[in-house]
Amino acid sequence: MNRKFAAVIALGSLLLLVVSGMFAPEYLPPADLSARYLGPADVPPLGTDGRGKPLLDYAMQGAKIIALPSLIAALLVMLIATGGGLLSCAGYGRASAMAQAIGEVVGALPRLLVVLVVALVLTGGAKATDAPPGLYPIALTWALLAAPGAMDEASAVASRLGGSRFVEALRAHGFSRKRIFLYHLVGLNLRPVLVRHGVETFMQVTFLEVALSYLATMPPQQASFTHPASHHSWAEILYMGYRWTLGEDSLHALLLGLGLIGLVVTVAVAATSAVRAR
Repeated sequence: MNRKFAAVIALGSLLLLVVSGMFAPEYLPPADLSARYLGPADVPPLGTDGRGKPLLDYAMQGAKIIALPSLIAALLVMLIATGGGLLSCAGYGRASAMAQAIGEVVGALPRLLVVLVVALVLTGGAKATDAPPGLYPIALTWALLAAPGAMDEASAVASRLGGSRFVEALRAHGFSRKRIFLYHLVGLNLRPVLVRHGVETFMQVTFLEVALSYLATMPPQQASFTHPASHHSWAEILYMGYRWTLGEDSLHALLLGLGLIGLVVTVAVAATSAVRAR
């Protein structure tokens, strides 16, 4: 895929998610049982659920839940990985070794178990009337657990370049440290690694939110860890689609849910393709 075309696809898909979340309604409209499970042709653009509510509102609220937390988690992973790559070339051997040791300890922790513990701790002391803390703590926890792997790969790429010798060689050619570190190291050499790990984290946090919310939709229904009761995750769309296998007329909900997941995957694949090494 052409890099420019891939970049346009990635940015366009990401903007679609963020803008949809920004304009998401706070509450769904009242139920209309006369419009149960109507398809996109009858109620454009996405049809309705089993109570006659538009699936477009579900999709926009789901985008609001995942877009910004997933994006912030991705940026955090990229920032930590950048630090690991820069330390490998800055000549700070002790700091690099300390960062590697901390990364090994954090990277050895089971991610999903730690995330579940964080979610339970955050919601354990809350009252029944309190709103859940949202996806941000879970997303940041996942990012911190995923960062050591990204940092190690960025450090390995910087080491293959020659580490501090790479910096000194470019300094001998008259380049400033700012240009060396930001352009030659990060912009030209670390870029594919940083973006790939960032978009993988974006995708993983999205799937994690959908999985946690899907568990909350299963009977007996429980309060979600990631969003207040007035908001609806993409997991609810997928659950409606699953009920198509039980005989309900909700095939359009299944296709919509899979399409939304595919949109997130498109962001990751297109962004990785756009920044691939030449």
